[in-house]
Amino acid sequence: MEINEETATSPTGGSDVARKRKRRLRRIAQATKVSFSLEPDVRQLFADEAKKQGMELGHLMQKVLENHVLENAEPGNALAERLRAKRAVIDHTVELARMIDAAGRFDEHFILTVMRSASQDAAYAELYNIAIGADAEGKPGRAQAPLNQQLGRLIKKAVGARGKKSETGRVARAQVAGEVISTYTLLEKAA
Repeated sequence: MEINEETATSPTGGSDVARKRKRRLRRIAQATKVSFSLEPDVRQLFADEAKKQGMELGHLMQKVLENHVLENAEPGNALAERLRAKRAVIDHTVELARMIDAAGRFDEHFILTVMRSASQDAAYAELYNIAIGADAEGKPGRAQAPLNQQLGRLIKKAVGARGKKSETGRVARAQVAGEVISTYTLLEKAA
């Protein structure tokens, strides 16, 4: 395994493939965002609940909406099955991150450590493939990048870490091949 530690790519740096991939991922992320206004008291209620559960406000709201889909889906609904798998993957990953951290195994490559450990479990790998919409040959679906980004954020939040900064002040990232994730943020414990 080769780890290439770099700061986030600049608009003028990196390969054409990397730039095209970044643009494609940005379009996917933008296509799935929803904006709406909440009364301040409703937002505060959700913010307090998110903090109590150790998650970000957006993740809690996403979970509430996805739970609505799960509760109202017809039996055998493909979207509901993918969402169930996604919830299981997220819950397991967060719990595993806390366990690995409690065991004293935190380092700057913690996201990779957690994802590598999780993917060694065959049941997790099967759920992960369902969650990302992998095809019969195991080729990842469109949901892989957004799920991996969410898992990275949740791993970081679960152990009270923050993104490590490079000498230039940018968040440091690492790239790896042959893993369930290919790019991740290097972490350090929040002071």
